[in-house]
Amino acid sequence: MELRGRKALVTGASKGIGEAVARALAAEGVVLAISARRLEALEALADSVASSGAVRPSVLAVDLSKRGEAEALATRTLAALGNVDILINNAAAEGEGSYSEAGDGEHARELFETNYWSPMALTRALVPPMVARGSGAVVNVSSLGAITPIPRTGHYPSTKAALAIATEALRVELNGSGVQVVLVFPGLVNTPMYRAFKARPDLGIKMRRNFGFMPVGRATALAQLLVSALRRERRTIVYPRVYAATPLIPTLSRWVTRQLLAD
Repeated sequence: MELRGRKALVTGASKGIGEAVARALAAEGVVLAISARRLEALEALADSVASSGAVRPSVLAVDLSKRGEAEALATRTLAALGNVDILINNAAAEGEGSYSEAGDGEHARELFETNYWSPMALTRALVPPMVARGSGAVVNVSSLGAITPIPRTGHYPSTKAALAIATEALRVELNGSGVQVVLVFPGLVNTPMYRAFKARPDLGIKMRRNFGFMPVGRATALAQLLVSALRRERRTIVYPRVYAATPLIPTLSRWVTRQLLAD
């Protein structure tokens, strides 16, 4: 895919992976709409991108944990950009607590709304026009937690597993349409979400200790891999690369995770 001049929506762009991806795409000449809940952070990012000489992104503050907001975001994005060539479904909320505690309460349902249903709503709204044009890309940011769930993260692994399966199905459905589908499996990446998780007081001693020995990647490096994947039509990204075998040997990966993190 030739990126210069393309138009993209990046969700969860106010920090972490989303911010890094927005900056990387802007540097390639992509015209952006960026969304997240924090308006001030989005405006600061837009100003920074514009100061680098790129087109200032359209800023669209939204709370994707609320049903219907994703569909409204799609409408606002089309109004701002005219069309969308690349959809980056990156927005995510972290879960807390054990599965026995998480249940089906409001927070659990908001996790699925943000991490799964919103990407599905944006896909339904923005992908059919891509198919009609015979060109485009969808990038869904899942997590290696979808394959090797980390304890004390509530329903987060389930939401990311659902997104991963949906992405694989979408890829099959869009085969031959000209629309590229990229599935991203981040492992541990140094983002505000990761740092907040490490600082939680409810983590066990063993988990807290062993996290210090596990490789941690950089959001900027992952963003560059994503740009490369769009150019070269790669289907799957696993980062940091030391975790590359995880999707291929899930049973062994889960066993290793249990040994490292289960108290």
